[in-house]
Amino acid sequence: MKINSGICGFSTVVKVEKKAGKKFAVTVSSECEMVQKLGAEMPELEFMDAFKRITDNPVYVRASVCLKHVSCPVPSGVLKVLEVEAGLAVPKDVHMEFIKEDD
Repeated sequence: MKINSGICGFSTVVKVEKKAGKKFAVTVSSECEMVQKLGAEMPELEFMDAFKRITDNPVYVRASVCLKHVSCPVPSGVLKVLEVEAGLAVPKDVHMEFIKEDD
């Protein structure tokens, strides 16, 4: 998955690979130093991590340490790729778009 994070201008590529059992390895490539750190410290994930609450989710727990910007879309992207690789969802692009209000 390619993630264009927005105003920061950084892009990130996230790959999730199924390992033995229900384990998944995450690879993160990014121009952002904070996201690089997140990728380096990302634990091996399990398919059930896609269902954990944000406060208990290993992706968001690591993101809370590595990322300064709470609105960074990369952690959500990691979990989206995990869902697809685990067979829990089909690949579908996600978009966030500002709606300009008419004056």
